[in-house]
This record gives sequence, structure tokens and C-alpha cells, in this order.
Amino acid sequence: MSGHSQFALLKQRRFLPFFIVQSLGAFNDNVYRQAIIGLLFYLGVSQAEQSLYTTLAPAIFILPYFLFSALAGQIAEKLEKSRLIVITTTMEIAIMTLAAAGFLTQSMPVLLIALFCTGLQSTLFGPVKYSVLPSVLKPEELTGGNGLVEMGTSMSILTGMISGGAIFILAGSFGPVVAGTAVIALAIVGNITARMIPKVDAGAPDLKINWNPIPESLAVLRLAKKQKAVANAILGVSWFWFVGTMLTSQLPTYAVVNLGGKPTLYIFALALFSVGTGVGSLLCEKLSGRTVEIGLVPLGAFGMTAFMLDLYFARAGTATTAGLSVAAFVAAPGSVRIIIDLVGIGLFTGFFVVPLFALIQSRTPKSEMSRVFAALNIQNSGFIVAAAMIALATQKFLHWTIPQLFLALAIANAVVAIYIFTIVPEFLMRFLSWVMVRFLYRLRPHGIEANVPDEGAALIVCNHVSYMDALILSATIPRPVRFVMYYKIFNIPVMRWIFRTARAIPIAGARENPALMQAAFDEVDAALADGELVCIFPEGALTRDGEMATFKSGVEKILERRPVPVVPMALRGMWASMWSRRDTRLGRMRVPRRLRAHVEVFAGPPFDGATATAEGLEAQVRTLRGDQG
Repeated sequence: MSGHSQFALLKQRRFLPFFIVQSLGAFNDNVYRQAIIGLLFYLGVSQAEQSLYTTLAPAIFILPYFLFSALAGQIAEKLEKSRLIVITTTMEIAIMTLAAAGFLTQSMPVLLIALFCTGLQSTLFGPVKYSVLPSVLKPEELTGGNGLVEMGTSMSILTGMISGGAIFILAGSFGPVVAGTAVIALAIVGNITARMIPKVDAGAPDLKINWNPIPESLAVLRLAKKQKAVANAILGVSWFWFVGTMLTSQLPTYAVVNLGGKPTLYIFALALFSVGTGVGSLLCEKLSGRTVEIGLVPLGAFGMTAFMLDLYFARAGTATTAGLSVAAFVAAPGSVRIIIDLVGIGLFTGFFVVPLFALIQSRTPKSEMSRVFAALNIQNSGFIVAAAMIALATQKFLHWTIPQLFLALAIANAVVAIYIFTIVPEFLMRFLSWVMVRFLYRLRPHGIEANVPDEGAALIVCNHVSYMDALILSATIPRPVRFVMYYKIFNIPVMRWIFRTARAIPIAGARENPALMQAAFDEVDAALADGELVCIFPEGALTRDGEMATFKSGVEKILERRPVPVVPMALRGMWASMWSRRDTRLGRMRVPRRLRAHVEVFAGPPFDGATATAEGLEAQVRTLRGDQG
């Protein structure tokens, strides 16, 4: 896996056309919205009218998300997805043709009607946007694919705003013609590209559509709450939009009042945040080891809080200068700290949101995926509106400065993060295990993608070397795994909380606790019946000398009840690392040599569960481990 990169997806037809379409859509939306603002300045309307239109525009754009998201989710569930993308991009051509007429006639009512239609088109595209990815990407590609999409979206929004704002500045009297031509041309390119997207089957082709938006909106919101982890991942994504809206909406004034810059400094500040978000999104795959690593979410949340706090202390009051250009601002004392803070907030925002999207996609049935993302869009819209209203209320009635608003947002972000991690401890558990694994080991997986099934039940068998084996395997296998482990290891302080939260299955020997052993076998069978991955260590105990012991018959008992495919795996290098039984005294751990140990994880071709034997599986694990004979 270490030799793979998410950028390879940009060379493949299953991903590249979709990536271009969604990036072009975000780019065109922002070109259009900024061009409307540019037209207002071009027409020389009064400050009151400018304020009215700039306030109306976001509300008009977001209104369709409240009204039609539930309907959009049902349509995206029922129709073949590439066909739906072609339909929505064809709608975009018609809408942008109307927008061009608005630019040419310089009619704000026409432009606002087209803006509402643009919001409607985005509403229809939203559920299909993220529900496509699990259908075209493998589990180990979800984090990287989502990282690319978030990076593309972030940079498209930034460049779209810059391009749209520059049209009337550069084109002058030809601005209306250039703006109208640009939005139509971008829509046409998007539609042509959409026709290159391969067929993606409908999630629920037999779904009966409910055309009543209110009960259906409530229905999809209930659907999104079926799984606690998914429901709270959705809450996390919506909070991301709340924080992003709160920050970016304040940057224009913050750049002038608190940074002492010209109005154009706002674009520089927004670019810092956007680039940070893009980089953070791309780094998620590397940091996660190509798994859906929700352990990055707490890291992202607390990193966001740290940099927002520092942004407050970096410039708590108004600027002592005014009219600074970008170059002059960069050269001014204290500016480097502010630049680092804006990039850092964006960077950790990427760490926060990308794994949440991947979690929703990996834990939601494909027949419900589009409707769950429709619920996400409804909730996102509510959080965006709430962010705008709260920002306005705190400044108008409480007379908060923008740095004070950033301070409150940093504290609120920490509170929300702690709340989410308290009610769903899996996030914090994965963070602790991620820190432990990445700090103690350097992992090199082999054959995981080819041999561990992307979906459906399977039994994994592996040699047992250290107390960290389960965490090592969970860090290299893209799917969640239920581990069967000796109850004394399960009960190790601190580790017990991690194992319990990860739904590990404790087991004891028949002589120690026959009831616990039988309960473990029953739970294994139930997990396999539910299509989960289960991992056992058939030696029954940690190795005491670094050599493999004979596999016990428990694996055969599991397969007698449920003959699922069996994937042999082997760990190399764990005996020389920390937490094995090679050293039994703290003074002999030789930390400098054993920290960051090189560990290899091998997976072999699956065995047929109906014919697999303990002896045959042991031989294959020995081969993968590198034993002779």
C-alpha cells in the first residue's frame, strides 16, 4: 500500500471524469455568484442595494437545499447515477443560459431566479456526488478519493471566486458578455465530461418516490440516525460547514479592520485557508495508511481549536495600519504567525472532514446512501444559516469583535468535539490506537488490497506475536475488523477500553471459562452472519520465543458453523519490537532501538472455508511469515 497514491485515481476513467465534473460545478457556481457581485459594482448601485443583494444571494442559493434535498436523495437512489449526472449538467447549461440573459440585460431579478435554479441543480447533484464514490472506489481508496474531491472542491471555490470577481475588473464594458459566455462554456464542458463517466448502478431502483418534501425530509433525517457513528459523522460534517461559514464570512472585514489590508487581502486570507484545507485533505490518505481512519477526526478537531485560539491571540485588536497590499502585509511584523494560523486551521479542517465522509460512505448501505447524503445536505444547510445568523447577532447585539468571534468559535469547536467523542467513543479510541501504532511502528503491508475482500463475511487468521497485534492489523486492513483475543489481553488497562470500543471478542480456554469460550464462538458466528470481518489468532497465546505454535482446532469449529472465506495473514518484525515477550523487564526494552520498528503485514489468497483446515492455514501463515518448510 505504501507504493500507492491517490493521484493514480486521476488517470482512471472510473474517477477522473467525475472529479472534473464536480470541480467544474463548484468553480462555475462561484464564478457566477462573484460575477453577480461584480455586476453590482459595474452598475454603480447604491451601498444599500449592494448590501441587499449580497445578503439575498446566499439565502436564495441555499433555499432549494431545504426544499428539495429529500426529493433529490430519492431520485439519486432510484436512477442510474451517471445518467443523473448528465441530466443535472444539462440542467446547468439551461440555467446558465438564463443567467447569461440576465447579465446581457443587466437584470438582477433574472440573475436571482437563475441563482435559485443553480441552487436547485446543486441540490439534485449533491446526493449523487458522494454516493458515487463507494460504488467506483475500493474501501482502501475511499479516504484518498474523498481527499481529492475535497481538495478539488476547495480549490475550485477559491479560483471561482477570484475568476468571477475579476471578470468586470478586467473586461470592463464587456463584463456582461464575458460573464454570460464563461458560465455557459463551463456548463457545456461539464456536460461533455459527464458523458464520459462510466455507468454506476442505482442504489434502490425499485424505490417509490414520495413527492411531499416535509414528511420525506423527516424520513431521510431519521434514516441518517440509524447508526450512531454515521449520525455523528454527519453532525461532524455539518459542524465543519458551520466553522467554515463562520470563518470565511468574516474574512473580508477581518482582512481590512484587523489585518490593515486592502479589500484584496481578503482573497489572500481565503487562499491560505483553502490551500490548507486542500493539503490537509490530500494528506489524509498518507496518514491513514489507506484505511478509513476516523482517528484523524479528533486530531483535526483539536488542531482546529489550537490554531483558532492562536489566531485570536495573534491579532486580538484592530490593525494599527491600513491599506496594506499582500506583499506589505507579509512583510509586516507578526504576519507570519497569522499566515501559519490560517493555513493550520485549513490543514486540520481537512484532517477533520475527509475521514468523516469516508466513514459515512463505508458504514451506510448502498441502497440508502443517496438519501443519507440528502439528509446531510439538509442538516448542512441549517448549520450554514445558523452560522450566518449567529455571527450577525453576536456582532450586532453583543458587539463582539471578529477576533472575539474566532475565540468563541475555538471554544465551541472544542466543546462540540468533546461531545461527539463522548457519545461515540470509537472516534477517540481510533485516535489513541492511531497515535500508538504510528508512533511505535513503521508499517509495510503486502497483499492486503488483493486478498482481503472489499465486502462480505470473511475470517482472518494470523500469527500472534505481541499485545499490539490487533491494532497493527486494524491499521492496515481498510474495513473494520472484529478481533477475537485472549481475555487477559482484552483486560489490559487502557487497552481494554480500546478493545471494548472496537467490539473485540474476549475468549478463554475451555478449562479456564467454558461459558466465555462458548459465548465467544456464538458472537463470532453472529458477526460472520452479519457480513463482518473477524480475526482470530489460532495459536491461542502470544509466542514466548518468536516462533509460531501449532494452530488449535477453534478455527475449524468456526468454519463448521459458517464456512466463510479464510484469509491467512502474517506479521513480520513484531518480535523485535516493543510489547512482545522478547523482553520481560522494563529495563531491557532497549527503547531507542525498538521504537519505530519496521513491521511487515502479509496477506495471502483466501481459502475456501468449506475445505480449510487448521493445519493447512498454519502452513500458509508460516510461508507468509517466512518460515522454512
